[in-house]
Amino acid sequence: MDILQWLTETFGGELCFTVLVSMIPVVELRGGIPFGVARGLPVWAAYAAAVIGNMLPVPFIIVYIRRFLQWMRRHSPRLNRLADTIERKAHLKGRKVTKYKYLGLLLFVAIPLPGTGAWTGALAAAFLDMRLRRAIPSIFAGVVLAGAAISILTYGVAALL
Repeated sequence: MDILQWLTETFGGELCFTVLVSMIPVVELRGGIPFGVARGLPVWAAYAAAVIGNMLPVPFIIVYIRRFLQWMRRHSPRLNRLADTIERKAHLKGRKVTKYKYLGLLLFVAIPLPGTGAWTGALAAAFLDMRLRRAIPSIFAGVVLAGAAISILTYGVAALL
């Protein structure tokens, strides 16, 4: 059995596939949960896999994003413009979080709208110099709430029970 067959034809593979899809920026768990269910997973399994996948990049973003953007700026004018765009977006989103700090970060991530989510929350936390130990639980709680909201809105309360 090859890797593609395993990813698409086994329960464990479908869970792993959902984790991978949920790690993608913009898609995150808002796309991961429907993806997992469409692949045949029960809602609870798709939810769990999407939360895990959405959270995996968060500590790396918080710790390494500034170094990565500096590297981009040094290597190419095009990458420099992209780095500026990412940083500008993080600062704009960070304004919404600044007033309430960690509670604001939780609420920002929990709102299931485009432009919010774990990736953007992690960017905001990094640029606001939030402590990793406190930012991760806030982002995690926001992801859990956003996942519940997406699941309920998409599949109804009965699907979660």
